[in-house]
Amino acid sequence: MIAPEPFFEPRGTPFSEFHRIRALTDLGHQVDLVTYPFGADVSMPGLRVFRCPRAPFVRRVGIGPSLAKLPLDVLLTLSVLRRALTTRYDAVHSHEEGGLIGVVVAALWRVPHLYDMHSSLPQQLTNFAFSRSRVIHRVFLAIERVMIRRSRVVIVICQSLEETVRGIDQDARTILIENAPGSSDDQATDEEAVAVRRRFGLSSSTPVVLYTGTFEAYQGLDLLFEAMAHVHRSIPEATLVLAGGKPGQVDKARRQARAAGIEDVAIFAGERPSTEMPGYLLACDVLVSPRSRGTNTPLKIYQYLRSGKPIVATRLLTHTQVLSDDTAILTGTSPREFADGILAALQDPNRAAAIGTRARELAETKYSYEAYLERTREACAALLPTTATAQPSPERESLRS
Repeated sequence: MIAPEPFFEPRGTPFSEFHRIRALTDLGHQVDLVTYPFGADVSMPGLRVFRCPRAPFVRRVGIGPSLAKLPLDVLLTLSVLRRALTTRYDAVHSHEEGGLIGVVVAALWRVPHLYDMHSSLPQQLTNFAFSRSRVIHRVFLAIERVMIRRSRVVIVICQSLEETVRGIDQDARTILIENAPGSSDDQATDEEAVAVRRRFGLSSSTPVVLYTGTFEAYQGLDLLFEAMAHVHRSIPEATLVLAGGKPGQVDKARRQARAAGIEDVAIFAGERPSTEMPGYLLACDVLVSPRSRGTNTPLKIYQYLRSGKPIVATRLLTHTQVLSDDTAILTGTSPREFADGILAALQDPNRAAAIGTRARELAETKYSYEAYLERTREACAALLPTTATAQPSPERESLRS
Protein backbone atom coordinates (compact mmCIF):
# COMPACT_ATOMS: atom_id res chain seq x y z
CA MET A 1 0.00 0.00 0.00
CA ILE A 2 1.32 3.41 -1.05
CA ALA A 3 0.21 6.40 1.02
CA PRO A 4 1.65 9.84 0.11
CA GLU A 5 0.55 11.36 3.41
CA PRO A 6 1.83 11.64 6.98
CA PHE A 7 0.69 8.42 8.63
CA PHE A 8 -0.75 8.67 11.11
CA GLU A 9 -2.19 12.16 11.53
CA PRO A 10 -5.79 12.91 12.62
CA ARG A 11 -7.11 14.19 9.30
CA GLY A 12 -9.17 12.94 6.36
CA THR A 13 -7.06 10.71 4.11
CA PRO A 14 -4.85 9.22 6.87
CA PHE A 15 -8.04 8.33 8.77
CA SER A 16 -9.36 6.64 5.64
CA GLU A 17 -6.08 4.77 5.14
CA PHE A 18 -6.11 3.60 8.75
CA HIS A 19 -9.63 2.20 8.47
CA ARG A 20 -8.90 0.64 5.08
CA ILE A 21 -5.90 -1.17 6.57
CA ARG A 22 -7.91 -2.29 9.57
CA ALA A 23 -10.57 -3.78 7.31
CA LEU A 24 -8.00 -5.54 5.11
CA THR A 25 -6.24 -7.08 8.08
CA ASP A 26 -9.59 -8.07 9.61
CA LEU A 27 -10.20 -9.95 6.34
CA GLY A 28 -6.94 -11.85 6.83
CA HIS A 29 -4.66 -9.88 4.52
CA GLN A 30 -1.23 -8.51 5.32
CA VAL A 31 -0.37 -4.94 4.40
CA ASP A 32 3.04 -3.41 3.87
CA LEU A 33 2.46 0.35 3.99
CA VAL A 34 5.02 2.64 2.35
CA THR A 35 4.43 6.21 3.47
CA TYR A 36 5.97 9.58 4.35
CA PRO A 37 8.51 9.94 7.18
CA PHE A 38 6.02 11.92 9.29
CA GLY A 39 3.20 10.88 11.59
CA ALA A 40 2.57 8.83 14.70
CA ASP A 41 3.53 5.18 14.75
CA VAL A 42 0.65 2.71 14.39
CA SER A 43 0.73 -0.87 15.63
CA MET A 44 -1.78 -3.28 14.11
CA PRO A 45 -1.62 -7.04 13.56
CA GLY A 46 -0.95 -7.70 9.87
CA LEU A 47 0.53 -4.25 9.22
CA ARG A 48 4.16 -3.30 8.58
CA VAL A 49 5.03 0.36 8.05
CA PHE A 50 7.97 1.47 5.91
CA ARG A 51 8.76 5.18 5.83
CA CYS A 52 10.62 6.88 3.01
CA PRO A 53 13.67 9.06 3.86
CA ARG A 54 13.19 12.66 4.88
CA ALA A 55 13.66 15.33 2.23
CA PRO A 56 16.03 18.18 3.11
CA PHE A 57 14.29 21.19 4.69
CA VAL A 58 10.87 19.49 4.68
CA ARG A 59 9.58 19.02 8.22
CA ARG A 60 5.85 18.68 7.65
CA VAL A 61 3.30 18.38 4.87
CA GLY A 62 0.04 20.29 4.81
CA ILE A 63 -3.28 19.08 3.43
CA GLY A 64 -3.67 19.22 -0.34
CA PRO A 65 -1.20 19.93 -3.15
CA SER A 66 2.13 21.42 -2.17
CA LEU A 67 5.67 21.83 -3.51
CA ALA A 68 6.93 19.95 -0.44
CA LYS A 69 5.32 16.82 -1.83
CA LEU A 70 7.51 16.74 -4.94
CA PRO A 71 10.78 15.62 -3.29
CA LEU A 72 8.87 13.42 -0.85
CA ASP A 73 7.09 11.61 -3.67
CA VAL A 74 10.43 10.98 -5.40
CA LEU A 75 11.78 9.43 -2.20
CA LEU A 76 8.51 7.55 -1.72
CA THR A 77 8.87 6.08 -5.22
CA LEU A 78 12.38 4.86 -4.42
CA SER A 79 11.14 3.25 -1.21
CA VAL A 80 8.31 1.53 -3.08
CA LEU A 81 10.75 0.16 -5.65
CA ARG A 82 12.99 -1.12 -2.87
CA ARG A 83 10.08 -2.99 -1.30
CA ALA A 84 8.98 -4.39 -4.68
CA LEU A 85 12.50 -5.67 -5.40
CA THR A 86 12.83 -7.46 -2.07
CA THR A 87 9.34 -8.88 -1.49
CA ARG A 88 6.87 -10.80 -3.64
CA TYR A 89 3.58 -8.89 -3.58
CA ASP A 90 0.21 -10.00 -4.91
CA ALA A 91 -1.22 -6.52 -5.45
CA VAL A 92 -0.50 -2.81 -5.18
CA HIS A 93 -3.00 -0.54 -3.39
CA SER A 94 -2.40 3.21 -3.77
CA HIS A 95 -3.96 6.35 -2.33
CA GLU A 96 -4.31 9.79 -3.90
CA GLU A 97 -1.40 10.73 -6.22
CA GLY A 98 0.42 7.61 -5.05
CA GLY A 99 -1.69 5.92 -7.70
CA LEU A 100 0.75 7.15 -10.34
CA ILE A 101 3.56 5.31 -8.58
CA GLY A 102 1.30 2.33 -8.08
CA VAL A 103 0.22 1.83 -11.70
CA VAL A 104 3.84 1.94 -12.87
CA VAL A 105 5.09 -0.52 -10.25
CA ALA A 106 2.11 -2.82 -10.78
CA ALA A 107 2.70 -2.86 -14.53
CA LEU A 108 6.42 -3.59 -14.15
CA TRP A 109 5.80 -6.46 -11.71
CA ARG A 110 2.65 -7.62 -13.54
CA VAL A 111 0.35 -7.52 -10.52
CA PRO A 112 -3.08 -5.86 -10.28
CA HIS A 113 -3.45 -2.32 -9.01
CA LEU A 114 -6.18 -0.81 -6.83
CA TYR A 115 -6.53 2.97 -6.84
CA ASP A 116 -8.09 4.41 -3.66
CA MET A 117 -9.56 7.70 -4.87
CA HIS A 118 -10.29 10.12 -2.04
CA SER A 119 -10.63 13.20 -4.22
CA SER A 120 -10.26 14.45 -7.78
CA LEU A 121 -6.73 15.77 -8.28
CA PRO A 122 -7.78 18.63 -10.62
CA GLN A 123 -10.48 19.68 -8.14
CA GLN A 124 -7.85 19.90 -5.40
CA LEU A 125 -6.25 22.78 -7.28
CA THR A 126 -9.46 24.77 -6.78
CA ASN A 127 -10.36 23.59 -3.28
CA PHE A 128 -6.92 24.47 -1.91
CA ALA A 129 -6.35 27.52 -4.16
CA PHE A 130 -3.05 25.95 -5.20
CA SER A 131 -2.89 27.12 -8.81
CA ARG A 132 -5.07 28.52 -11.57
CA SER A 133 -2.65 27.46 -14.28
CA ARG A 134 -4.39 25.64 -17.13
CA VAL A 135 -1.18 23.72 -17.82
CA ILE A 136 -1.00 22.37 -14.26
CA HIS A 137 -4.72 21.56 -14.39
CA ARG A 138 -4.21 19.56 -17.59
CA VAL A 139 -1.25 17.72 -16.04
CA PHE A 140 -3.31 16.77 -12.97
CA LEU A 141 -6.17 15.64 -15.20
CA ALA A 142 -3.80 13.52 -17.31
CA ILE A 143 -2.38 11.87 -14.18
CA GLU A 144 -5.88 11.15 -12.91
CA ARG A 145 -6.85 9.55 -16.21
CA VAL A 146 -3.79 7.29 -16.17
CA MET A 147 -4.45 6.17 -12.60
CA ILE A 148 -8.09 5.34 -13.34
CA ARG A 149 -7.56 3.62 -16.68
CA ARG A 150 -4.58 1.55 -15.50
CA SER A 151 -6.23 0.23 -12.32
CA ARG A 152 -8.16 -3.00 -12.08
CA VAL A 153 -10.30 -1.57 -9.26
CA VAL A 154 -11.02 2.02 -8.21
CA ILE A 155 -12.40 2.66 -4.72
CA VAL A 156 -14.35 5.92 -4.47
CA ILE A 157 -15.56 7.48 -1.23
CA CYS A 158 -18.66 9.27 -2.56
CA GLN A 159 -21.06 9.30 -5.48
CA SER A 160 -19.60 12.41 -7.09
CA LEU A 161 -16.22 10.71 -7.41
CA GLU A 162 -17.89 7.70 -8.99
CA GLU A 163 -19.35 10.04 -11.59
CA THR A 164 -15.89 11.54 -12.14
CA VAL A 165 -14.48 8.07 -12.79
CA ARG A 166 -17.33 7.22 -15.19
CA GLY A 167 -16.61 10.42 -17.11
CA ILE A 168 -13.04 9.22 -17.68
CA ASP A 169 -13.63 5.50 -18.18
CA GLN A 170 -17.18 4.20 -18.49
CA ASP A 171 -15.95 0.62 -18.04
CA ALA A 172 -13.89 1.22 -14.89
CA ARG A 173 -14.57 -1.20 -12.02
CA THR A 174 -15.59 1.09 -9.18
CA ILE A 175 -16.44 0.20 -5.58
CA LEU A 176 -18.14 2.85 -3.45
CA ILE A 177 -16.87 2.67 0.14
CA GLU A 178 -17.88 5.67 2.22
CA ASN A 179 -15.48 6.73 4.97
CA ALA A 180 -17.85 5.48 7.64
CA PRO A 181 -16.33 2.56 9.57
CA GLY A 182 -18.07 2.81 12.92
CA SER A 183 -16.52 1.21 15.97
CA SER A 184 -16.75 1.05 19.74
CA ASP A 185 -14.20 3.86 19.86
CA ASP A 186 -17.00 6.22 18.81
CA GLN A 187 -18.86 5.79 22.10
CA ALA A 188 -18.26 8.18 25.00
CA THR A 189 -19.41 8.15 28.60
CA ASP A 190 -21.37 10.90 30.31
CA GLU A 191 -18.33 11.50 32.51
CA GLU A 192 -16.19 12.23 29.43
CA ALA A 193 -18.76 14.70 28.15
CA VAL A 194 -18.93 16.45 31.53
CA ALA A 195 -15.13 16.64 31.57
CA VAL A 196 -15.10 18.38 28.18
CA ARG A 197 -17.54 21.04 29.36
CA ARG A 198 -15.65 21.47 32.63
CA ARG A 199 -12.37 21.92 30.74
CA PHE A 200 -13.75 25.00 29.02
CA GLY A 201 -15.77 26.35 31.93
CA LEU A 202 -19.14 25.54 30.36
CA SER A 203 -22.13 24.73 32.53
CA SER A 204 -24.49 21.87 31.76
CA SER A 205 -27.09 24.37 30.54
CA THR A 206 -24.84 26.29 28.12
CA PRO A 207 -25.90 25.66 24.49
CA VAL A 208 -22.82 24.30 22.70
CA VAL A 209 -22.35 24.34 18.92
CA LEU A 210 -19.46 22.10 17.86
CA TYR A 211 -17.32 22.14 14.72
CA THR A 212 -14.68 19.46 14.20
CA GLY A 213 -12.16 19.09 11.40
CA THR A 214 -9.50 20.99 9.54
CA PHE A 215 -9.41 24.76 9.12
CA GLU A 216 -8.85 24.77 5.34
CA ALA A 217 -10.56 27.52 3.35
CA TYR A 218 -13.14 25.23 1.74
CA GLN A 219 -14.51 24.24 5.18
CA GLY A 220 -16.49 27.49 5.38
CA LEU A 221 -15.39 28.78 8.78
CA ASP A 222 -15.98 32.35 7.65
CA LEU A 223 -19.62 31.42 7.04
CA LEU A 224 -19.80 29.76 10.46
CA PHE A 225 -18.43 32.79 12.32
CA GLU A 226 -20.84 35.18 10.60
CA ALA A 227 -23.72 32.80 11.31
CA MET A 228 -22.76 32.55 14.99
CA ALA A 229 -22.93 36.34 15.20
CA HIS A 230 -26.64 36.07 14.33
CA VAL A 231 -27.09 33.20 16.79
CA HIS A 232 -25.37 35.22 19.51
CA ARG A 233 -27.89 38.03 19.15
CA SER A 234 -30.77 35.59 19.72
CA ILE A 235 -29.10 33.33 22.30
CA PRO A 236 -26.22 35.28 23.91
CA GLU A 237 -24.97 32.32 25.94
CA ALA A 238 -24.67 29.98 22.91
CA THR A 239 -21.01 28.97 22.61
CA LEU A 240 -19.09 27.76 19.58
CA VAL A 241 -16.39 25.13 20.20
CA LEU A 242 -13.97 24.32 17.38
CA ALA A 243 -11.82 21.19 17.61
CA GLY A 244 -9.13 21.22 14.94
CA GLY A 245 -6.72 23.50 13.13
CA LYS A 246 -2.97 24.00 13.12
CA PRO A 247 -1.65 26.76 15.44
CA GLY A 248 -1.25 29.27 12.60
CA GLN A 249 -4.73 28.49 11.30
CA VAL A 250 -6.20 28.85 14.78
CA ASP A 251 -4.62 32.29 15.13
CA LYS A 252 -6.19 33.37 11.84
CA ALA A 253 -9.55 31.92 12.89
CA ARG A 254 -9.40 33.81 16.19
CA ARG A 255 -9.02 37.05 14.24
CA GLN A 256 -12.00 36.12 12.06
CA ALA A 257 -14.09 35.37 15.15
CA ARG A 258 -13.08 38.70 16.67
CA ALA A 259 -14.05 40.52 13.47
CA ALA A 260 -17.44 38.76 13.53
CA GLY A 261 -17.99 39.88 17.13
CA ILE A 262 -18.10 36.39 18.67
CA GLU A 263 -14.64 36.26 20.26
CA ASP A 264 -16.15 35.87 23.74
CA VAL A 265 -18.25 32.84 22.78
CA ALA A 266 -15.77 31.05 20.52
CA ILE A 267 -13.53 28.40 22.07
CA PHE A 268 -10.61 27.00 20.07
CA ALA A 269 -9.60 23.58 21.38
CA GLY A 270 -6.96 23.01 18.69
CA GLU A 271 -6.25 19.60 17.22
CA ARG A 272 -7.43 16.86 19.54
CA PRO A 273 -6.59 13.14 19.59
CA SER A 274 -9.21 11.04 17.82
CA THR A 275 -9.88 9.23 21.11
CA GLU A 276 -11.21 12.48 22.60
CA MET A 277 -13.67 13.28 19.83
CA PRO A 278 -16.57 11.09 21.04
CA GLY A 279 -16.52 13.03 24.32
CA TYR A 280 -16.70 16.33 22.43
CA LEU A 281 -19.62 15.11 20.33
CA LEU A 282 -21.54 13.91 23.38
CA ALA A 283 -20.89 17.21 25.18
CA CYS A 284 -22.43 19.41 22.48
CA ASP A 285 -26.00 20.29 21.52
CA VAL A 286 -25.54 20.91 17.79
CA LEU A 287 -22.96 19.73 15.25
CA VAL A 288 -22.13 21.94 12.26
CA SER A 289 -20.53 21.46 8.86
CA PRO A 290 -20.51 24.80 7.00
CA ARG A 291 -18.43 23.53 4.05
CA SER A 292 -18.67 26.02 1.20
CA ARG A 293 -17.18 24.18 -1.79
CA GLY A 294 -16.05 20.81 -3.04
CA THR A 295 -18.05 17.63 -3.63
CA ASN A 296 -16.45 14.99 -1.41
CA THR A 297 -18.41 14.06 1.70
CA PRO A 298 -16.55 15.24 4.83
CA LEU A 299 -15.25 12.36 6.93
CA LYS A 300 -16.71 13.94 10.06
CA ILE A 301 -20.27 13.60 8.74
CA TYR A 302 -20.29 9.86 9.44
CA GLN A 303 -19.07 10.40 13.00
CA TYR A 304 -21.67 13.15 13.38
CA LEU A 305 -24.38 10.70 12.30
CA ARG A 306 -23.32 8.08 14.84
CA SER A 307 -23.43 10.65 17.67
CA GLY A 308 -27.19 11.06 17.43
CA LYS A 309 -26.87 14.84 17.79
CA PRO A 310 -28.64 17.21 15.35
CA ILE A 311 -26.49 18.20 12.38
CA VAL A 312 -26.65 21.57 10.64
CA ALA A 313 -24.99 21.56 7.21
CA THR A 314 -25.06 23.51 3.97
CA ARG A 315 -27.36 22.14 1.29
CA LEU A 316 -24.54 21.30 -1.12
CA LEU A 317 -23.60 18.06 -2.89
CA THR A 318 -20.73 17.59 -0.45
CA HIS A 319 -23.39 16.94 2.22
CA THR A 320 -26.52 15.85 0.36
CA GLN A 321 -24.85 12.70 -0.98
CA VAL A 322 -25.30 11.37 2.56
CA LEU A 323 -27.58 13.78 4.45
CA SER A 324 -31.22 14.61 3.81
CA ASP A 325 -33.88 16.72 5.51
CA ASP A 326 -34.74 13.62 7.55
CA THR A 327 -31.26 13.29 9.04
CA ALA A 328 -30.01 16.88 9.21
CA ILE A 329 -31.04 20.52 9.09
CA LEU A 330 -29.84 21.58 5.65
CA THR A 331 -29.50 25.29 4.93
CA GLY A 332 -28.53 27.79 2.30
CA THR A 333 -25.00 29.16 2.19
CA SER A 334 -25.65 32.65 3.58
CA PRO A 335 -24.79 33.43 7.23
CA ARG A 336 -28.44 34.22 8.01
CA GLU A 337 -29.64 30.91 6.59
CA PHE A 338 -27.00 28.89 8.40
CA ALA A 339 -27.77 30.76 11.63
CA ASP A 340 -31.46 29.92 11.24
CA GLY A 341 -30.50 26.26 11.00
CA ILE A 342 -28.49 26.42 14.22
CA LEU A 343 -31.28 28.32 15.99
CA ALA A 344 -33.83 25.73 14.84
CA ALA A 345 -31.74 22.97 16.39
CA LEU A 346 -31.30 24.88 19.66
CA GLN A 347 -34.85 26.22 20.00
CA ASP A 348 -36.83 23.17 18.90
CA PRO A 349 -35.50 20.28 21.01
CA ASN A 350 -38.17 17.83 19.84
CA ARG A 351 -37.29 18.35 16.18
CA ALA A 352 -33.58 18.21 17.01
CA ALA A 353 -33.97 14.94 18.92
CA ALA A 354 -35.99 13.34 16.10
CA ILE A 355 -33.38 14.33 13.51
CA GLY A 356 -30.58 13.01 15.71
CA THR A 357 -32.36 9.70 16.21
CA ARG A 358 -32.88 9.21 12.47
CA ALA A 359 -29.24 10.14 11.85
CA ARG A 360 -28.04 7.47 14.27
CA GLU A 361 -30.34 4.89 12.71
CA LEU A 362 -28.87 5.68 9.28
CA ALA A 363 -25.36 5.24 10.65
CA GLU A 364 -26.21 1.93 12.30
CA THR A 365 -27.67 0.46 9.13
CA LYS A 366 -26.17 1.84 5.93
CA TYR A 367 -22.87 2.99 7.46
CA SER A 368 -22.07 0.21 9.92
CA TYR A 369 -18.65 -1.44 10.16
CA GLU A 370 -20.18 -4.66 8.85
CA ALA A 371 -21.30 -2.85 5.69
CA TYR A 372 -17.86 -1.25 5.37
CA LEU A 373 -16.15 -4.62 5.73
CA GLU A 374 -18.41 -6.21 3.11
CA ARG A 375 -17.59 -3.49 0.58
CA THR A 376 -13.89 -3.97 1.29
CA ARG A 377 -14.31 -7.71 0.71
CA GLU A 378 -16.01 -6.89 -2.60
CA ALA A 379 -13.04 -4.74 -3.65
CA CYS A 380 -10.63 -7.55 -2.78
CA ALA A 381 -12.70 -10.04 -4.76
CA ALA A 382 -12.61 -7.77 -7.82
CA LEU A 383 -8.87 -7.21 -7.43
CA LEU A 384 -7.88 -10.86 -6.86
CA PRO A 385 -10.93 -13.08 -7.32
CA THR A 386 -9.42 -16.19 -5.70
CA THR A 387 -8.07 -14.48 -2.58
CA ALA A 388 -10.78 -12.08 -1.44
CA THR A 389 -10.33 -13.29 2.13
CA ALA A 390 -6.82 -14.52 2.75
CA GLN A 391 -6.08 -17.38 5.07
CA PRO A 392 -2.72 -17.00 6.84
CA SER A 393 -0.50 -19.97 6.13
CA PRO A 394 2.87 -21.01 7.55
CA GLU A 395 3.99 -22.06 4.06
CA ARG A 396 3.22 -18.75 2.37
CA GLU A 397 2.64 -15.20 3.46
CA SER A 398 -0.96 -14.09 3.24
CA LEU A 399 -2.07 -11.57 0.66
CA ARG A 400 0.03 -8.43 0.70
CA SER A 401 -1.38 -5.25 -0.73
